Formats: sequence, C-alpha cells, structure tokens
Amino acid sequence: MANGFLPICKEDMIERGWDYVDFVYVSGDAYVDHSSFGHAIITRLLESHGYRVGIIAQPDWKDKESVTILGEPRLGFLVSAGNMDSMVNHYTVSKKRRHQDAYTPGGVMGKRPDYATVVYGNLIRQTYKHTPIILGGIEASLRRLAHYDYWSNKVKRSILLDSGADIISYGMGEHSIIEIADALNAGIDVKDLTYIDGTVVKVKDLDAIYEPVILRSYEEVKNNKQSYAESFYIQYQNTDPFTAKRLVEPYNDHLFVVQNPPSKPLTEMEMDDVYKLPYMRTYHPSYEKAGGVPAIQEIKFSLASNRGCFGACSFCALTFHQGRIIQTRSHESLIEEAKSFLDDPDFKGYIHDVGGPTANFRQPACAKQLTHGACKNRQCLFPEPCKNMNADHSDYVQLLRKLRKLPKVKKVFIRSGIRFDYLLAEQDQTFLKELCEHHISGQLRVAPEHVADEVLSLMGKPQNCVYEEFTKKFKNMNQKLHREQYLVPYLMSSHPGSDLKAAIKLAEYCRDLGYMPEQVQDFYPTPSTISTCMYYTGLDPRTMKKVYVPKNPHEKAMQRALIQYRNPENYELVMEALRKAGRMDLVGFGEKCLIPPRKMHSTNKNAKPKANHKNSKHNRKGQKRR
Repeated sequence: MANGFLPICKEDMIERGWDYVDFVYVSGDAYVDHSSFGHAIITRLLESHGYRVGIIAQPDWKDKESVTILGEPRLGFLVSAGNMDSMVNHYTVSKKRRHQDAYTPGGVMGKRPDYATVVYGNLIRQTYKHTPIILGGIEASLRRLAHYDYWSNKVKRSILLDSGADIISYGMGEHSIIEIADALNAGIDVKDLTYIDGTVVKVKDLDAIYEPVILRSYEEVKNNKQSYAESFYIQYQNTDPFTAKRLVEPYNDHLFVVQNPPSKPLTEMEMDDVYKLPYMRTYHPSYEKAGGVPAIQEIKFSLASNRGCFGACSFCALTFHQGRIIQTRSHESLIEEAKSFLDDPDFKGYIHDVGGPTANFRQPACAKQLTHGACKNRQCLFPEPCKNMNADHSDYVQLLRKLRKLPKVKKVFIRSGIRFDYLLAEQDQTFLKELCEHHISGQLRVAPEHVADEVLSLMGKPQNCVYEEFTKKFKNMNQKLHREQYLVPYLMSSHPGSDLKAAIKLAEYCRDLGYMPEQVQDFYPTPSTISTCMYYTGLDPRTMKKVYVPKNPHEKAMQRALIQYRNPENYELVMEALRKAGRMDLVGFGEKCLIPPRKMHSTNKNAKPKANHKNSKHNRKGQKRR
C-alpha cells in the first residue's frame, strides 16, 4: 500500500495484491499505527512473521456485515475492545456516560458498544460459525475468569464464554499470539490449543490439562462472597510466569475454563524488536476529516521504556495484565525512536515522557526474578522495601542524559509517574537531583493516594511518613537548585477501608497544606484488582479480614466533598459529614476549622476557591487527577 498502513478495506487488499488475509483484527479503538496501541503491536508483529493482517476498527456493532468487509480470514479473527476496558471508557465511577472518547476520531463517544469484546465476538460468530476467534486486549485479559462487574453489580462468567470466542491471549500477548498463529497455520485445530502459556481456553474435560489447580466453581463464587475472595487470591498468587500453576474454573461437569501460566517476560532484544517494527506512528489518514484521534497527542512524542510493575498497588490491575517483572528496552532502541521525532514538523523539542507504568522502574526488583520469578507471598515495596531489592537508578539517569543531549531536544519530561518510596530506597540522590533539575517544569505528579495509614495499608501503599520524607527531600533539593517547584499529590476517596474518620483526616491534611485539588478520584472498582475484590466481598483476600466499604453514593459524595471542603458547593455535605463523625470542632472560624458555622454566600456564583500556595506547607499546586 502506498500509505504504509495495513488494509482496512477490500481496495487496500487489492492494492497489495491480496485476495485474502490470514487474520482480521477487530478493534474498539480507531486504527492508530503506533506502538502505544495494542492492535498496532500485534498486527505488525504478525506481519513481521509473514502473516497477512487486515484491520476493522470500530465496526458498526448493529450491522453484522460490518465485520465481513475483508472477507473470512484464513486463520482467524483477533478481537479487542481497545486500549481501555469499554465500560471504563464509557462511564465515570458514578456510572454517568462520558462525553468524549480519546480513542475515537474527533473524540466522538458511542463508536463502540458496552462490553465491546463480547459484542464483537458474538457479531463475528453470527456469520462465521467455525472460524477461530482469539480475544486480546485489557478488557479480555482482566475478565478472563469469573469476575465482579461493577456496572451490572454481578459476578460475570469468563469473557471467553460470553463472547463465543475460542481462546484468550491475555497479558501483552506477543509470545502467545505468534505461537497461536503458527499452530493454526500448521493445521492444528483451535480446540486443541490448550497448552500455550499466556492463554485461556475452554475444555470439556481435564484429561489433557497438566497438574491443574481447581478453583471454586462459577456457581460457588457467584453465590458466596467468601468463596469469591478465596478464588481471587489464588489467581493473584498465580500471576508469575515462573511459578504460576494452571488454574481451572469449573462451570459444569462438561465445561471448564483453563488459565495457562503467563507468558515469559520479553527479553531486552525482544522488546527492542517489538518497538522497531515499521509503525506509521500516527492515525489512519481516513480520520483527518474528523480531526484525527485525540489519544495520539500525549503519546506521539513519548517513549515507552519499560513494562510491568512491582509496586503492586491494590487498586491497579497491572499485576494481572503485565505482571510484576520489569521488562525494558535498550538505550539504543529508545534513542533511535527519539531521533525519529527530530524531523517531525510537529516536534517542538519536548519529549513528553520516558517511562511506563512506573517511570523509574528500569530493572527487575531483584536478580532472582528473571530465573525464579517474583515472590508469591512477599511484595517488593510493601509494607516496606525488601532488603534484596535493587533500587539503583543509574541506568535511568544515564538514559535521560543521553536523550537530553540529542540535537533539537529542549526538555525531556517524566510524566508517567514515579514511585517515591523506590526513589528513597536508593542511597545516592543523583536521580532526585536530575529529576528536579531537568525533568519537571514546575510540578511533579506523585501518588500518595491517602494519608491514613490504615487505608494506605489496604491500598498496598507506603505509610504516610514515607511520603512526608519524600516531600522534605524534594523541597530541600529544589532549594539547593534554587528552583520553585511543587508536588501535585493524587488523592483517592472512598477506597475500601476509608470511613468518614479517614476522609476527615485527609481533609485536615489538605488544610494544613493550604491545598485543594481541582478534582478528586473516587475509587473505581475495575475488574481483577484486590481493591475491587474488597469492594465486592467486604473482605481483604490477603488476610480474609473484614473491610469497611463505603458504597452508599451519599457517603461517597461526603468523602469526596471533605477533600474539597473549600468549595462552597460542598458546604452542606461537609457539614453533614462533620456532624455525623462528631467532629464539630472543625466548624468555626479558627485556624484549624474546615468550614464556618454557616454557609458564606459568594457574590460570584461561578467563582472557584483557590488554594493558598503562599502559605502551603509544601508549596503544592492543584492539578486534575489522571
């Protein structure tokens, strides 16, 4: 094809001289041929292995003909909801419909269905009764076994069953998708592909399943919350590619869903190979009239340097999706990609990010992880850093220095977030110095999430004293450098374990800082996280102890309002919360009070309260949460 993109219609196939494709990739996102999009990586990888691949992006799910425009693929359909779970993409935590979709041309909402993976799978199956369907992407990955679905408030079956698909390639998928493709190309029936790491399959009996661990049945986890929590924690303990067992979830006497162990981590060479595939690095030109795809703006001049995360926050699904073992690209690979920015007319000299799930993770937490895997019953950073952890930042520092030296590069930002507890674990302060001196511009976003230690413990986050130590070191370093720079703390309300007492403690913390965030993130129960398990069951699956869960919308509104107590619109909610908690000592005109005894009427109804940064203890500025 003249434009270098993969075929999206019959005309594109004819232009390539193709009368068929091996795989059709059906995606809930618009077609963006960039390595930050899962469909781009998987299709380009298959192409590099000699397979013909076409893409149907955002088909009309009300018309079954929309998935037939490239004809029946020789080997199978690949199906993904896109870079986000379609329900998170569509709805806020209060279940209100969002107005924009950054992964759709023009930001238009409504171009993909709710539960997109299920809808697309069934749409294909209506026409192609026997063609293999392989699911991938984060929606399928995190719904691969029975899971609590926040939006329907039900425990749903494995997405494999509801979608009519044959197999799930979970996680990032590079290893498993090639093994699946090669097996299908060799003539192996998809029903016989029960053994591939990084996949989930359905079987009628367990004769061919090696050493399975039998989970509670779907009926049991659906009807018993304790059983759900116990089953979830077994899954959580089997997310490591070196130690995980095959898990079997029974549905009846003749139907079992089998999760094979995760695929092995990519080596540095494999990571480099993935990122040097011939991406066009932009959206398909057919979207120009609609104004392009908004999501490209943040990632076009960003560098993905790592994958995986050993931070293991309870509310994050990365443990289930990318795993705890860090995988990195070489300096040479990253510099080569950065050099490609230099001749782009839109490049203004700013590399927006060099990072990943956590920017300053540039090697596995310890050497043994690459041969023995991550510890099953021990976290690397929580409740305190493991004594075997390697917190050396020198590789990351050297990488950033090389990028800064590139011609035309004015600034290299770090925006994907850092783990401040990991930073503090390093004896040398070189990274902190260079971070403050070169890689932020006024504000650094960090995620303490809360200040109450009992809530932080359930979140899997370090104690508040660790964050306080970091704020002091950050402030001292900026004073040494004669810089005026601020921390922007992300805060979360209504996480399991957070009652009004904890919410008030967080409000007092904001008061003492002279800081009021413009937005506060309510805890969002997304599939396959420890926090979501706690939300649904009221149990911490790690200990099976009961956890207080704020579910009432009014209480959640009070918790959120407390953090934004300066907003006049929140006055009644804050007053109600303080009265209910027996904290009327915080009502008055004293320095420590949150609100006055009666509502003060502003002359400007649209005026927004501002944080008093001049008197702020740590000089922080407000910023919208991600």
